[in-house]
Amino acid sequence: MVARKIVITSGKGGVGKTTLAANLGMRLAAMGERVVLADADFGLNNIDVVCGVENAVHYDIVDVIEGRCRSRQALVIHPQYPNLHILASNHTDPQKYISPQAVRLILDGLAPRYDFILIDSPAGIESGFHRAVAAAEEALVVTTPHISSLRDADKVISVLKSYQLKSVDLVINMVRGDMIVDGEILSPREISDILKIPLLGIIPQDDTVFLGEQRRGGAQRAFKILAGNLLKSTRKIYNTTNKYNGFFGSIRRSLKKNL
Repeated sequence: MVARKIVITSGKGGVGKTTLAANLGMRLAAMGERVVLADADFGLNNIDVVCGVENAVHYDIVDVIEGRCRSRQALVIHPQYPNLHILASNHTDPQKYISPQAVRLILDGLAPRYDFILIDSPAGIESGFHRAVAAAEEALVVTTPHISSLRDADKVISVLKSYQLKSVDLVINMVRGDMIVDGEILSPREISDILKIPLLGIIPQDDTVFLGEQRRGGAQRAFKILAGNLLKSTRKIYNTTNKYNGFFGSIRRSLKKNL
């Protein structure tokens, strides 16, 4: 069995795509899956920073492509999750042209030894996006409930259709349950209907999203559900509105607005 190669992409920056990729990789690794987090965002190249392993990076994907090291030498093992390996993008010369075929060749070579390869893509639909998608077989499109984010996500989804991927699923990040209950933003199901792709998971707006296993907030429960959906082909969705319904929920909504 070879790894499922999943590109994690978005129409615009600022939707938490890289943080989502890192947390999903950590959750899958905690479940016993062998995971590579591959940074294909050669412009920002910060998946190693988000994972806290930037000082352990000695080689990057370009070193592998140009023969200065083997692919396994470029992988950095996460200190908390030994099943999670990080492959950094081009740190030395981010403007250097790297072909989609070269990236795919490296990831295909790693695939037999892993269960998942999560590919962090640049936002938008420029050349870096195509380089990342060309190496994948599945896609997760990350958006937030904001209209500008949805418009850009729709553009990305249209382009992804030309790649004939096995699946293209939706993950909605930074969801506020209080605003859904008050009708101030679209619900996740409404967003899925508008974008016309299946909803795989939602992540609530939660400060613990950056902290991995250090705290067990709503975001970490949502990542556990999302990872379980990927593993088991289920469609369970984290409930962001439950605590904001009813009498006590109305008090929580009022307090949230005043923060």
